[in-house]
This record gives sequence, structure tokens and C-alpha cells, in this order.
Amino acid sequence: MRKKIVAGNWKMNTTVPEGVQLAKEVVAKAVEVPSDVKLIIATPATHLVPVAEVVKGSVVGLSAENCADKEKGAYTGEISAAMVASTGAQYTILGHSERRQYYGETDEKLVEKTKLALANGLGVILCVGETLEEREAGKHFDVVGAQTLNVLNHFSAEDMKNIIIAYEPVWAIGTGKTATADQAEEIHAFIRKTLADKFGAQVADDTTILYGGSCKPSNANELFAKSDIDGGLIGGAALKAEDFIQIALSF
Repeated sequence: MRKKIVAGNWKMNTTVPEGVQLAKEVVAKAVEVPSDVKLIIATPATHLVPVAEVVKGSVVGLSAENCADKEKGAYTGEISAAMVASTGAQYTILGHSERRQYYGETDEKLVEKTKLALANGLGVILCVGETLEEREAGKHFDVVGAQTLNVLNHFSAEDMKNIIIAYEPVWAIGTGKTATADQAEEIHAFIRKTLADKFGAQVADDTTILYGGSCKPSNANELFAKSDIDGGLIGGAALKAEDFIQIALSF
């Protein structure tokens, strides 16, 4: 039975004291969330150590927003998977559209990042998704299928136990636009079929696929009602504990 997950991606928001306070609010409200829904917060790297202390012993998981594609060495400013794991975080987001768009992150780099994350015991939230131009050109299935397989072709069915997929239509991130529930379900079902063709039906059925494009309390119910949408990767709405928890109550 695959997990329902609501993960909050804070992006480059909050100072360390603000982040610690937000994490405390999430932990306090997390008791309202049914036990079959997993909560994860992904914080800036500067916040991981103090927030790990806040969430310790709670039902809230902790994720980094990224990690390096190198194990260690002379890579100034980078943060390795081992460093992330040493903070107490259990997950890392990889391949977010903002990383792809602004920092030139390629599928090839994501293969290396994913290998290192898994080797260091981190769960991976792997992001895939098309731009507005690609969707309007009818290329969304090709793009999402390629992004998925370009990375996952390098991993085994066993590895998939520690990989979560997040579908994020790039045109719906931070724009206020949202894919309709039917549009989102169509792509989620396609991703699950892609996984089934590669790894078999059992792995596909067990893999959690999150929706990540302007998911908020007002639309989470409709999205989460779809059979192939297992939760959300939440951006702006994750910066308010009340909104984040409201989304987690939307199953």
C-alpha cells in the first residue's frame, strides 16, 4: 500500500529563527493529521540542524531541498548527501523545476545526485514536469516520460522503495494556475504506467506520486480524490502551518 504524503518545500524563505518557529507550529498541529498521512518539511540547508531538533520524536519528517552530485571535495558552496544525512534529515528533493531552470540541472546530474542520496540513506523526492510551451505543443507526455526514465533507468526496483515522484507542471508553480484535477490525474496515471512498464505493476502501485503545482487548501480535496494522486509537494501554502495542515487533512 503506497503512502499518502504531504511535503512542504519552503524554498528560499524564512530566516533560521522564523523557520524554527514555523517547524514548531507544524509539529504542534501535526497531531490533527491521520496516521496514514506522512508529513515532510523541506527547509533551506541552513535550517536543517535546528529544525531536526524540533521535529525529533514527532511524526514530521525532514528533507533538504537539494544535494550535490559529488561525494565531497573542492566544490565551494555545495552540500553533499552525507552532510544532509548528518543533520538528521531523512529526505532530499532533487530535480525541482527551479533547479533545472535557473541552475542548469540536467538528468545526468540527477542520476549522480540520486545515487549519492540513496547511498547515504536518504529518501529522494524526484521532481518531473513540463513547461507551458511543452504542454501547449502537446509534448507533456514525452517530456515527463523522458525525465522519469532518464533518471530511473539507472536504478532498481529495490531502489524505488526509497524514491517518491513529484509531478510539477512548471506552468503552475508560483503562478496561481493549477492543473485541473483531471489534467493532473492524467499525467500521474501516465507516470505510474511508465513505472509499471519499467519495474512491473507492483513497484508502480507502491510508488507515491505527488502533485506539485499551486496545491492549496482550496483545491487539495479535488486533487487528492484522484486515484493516482497520493499527496502534494506544497510550495507557498507550506509557509503557513495552518494551510499546510489543512492540505494534509484533505484526503
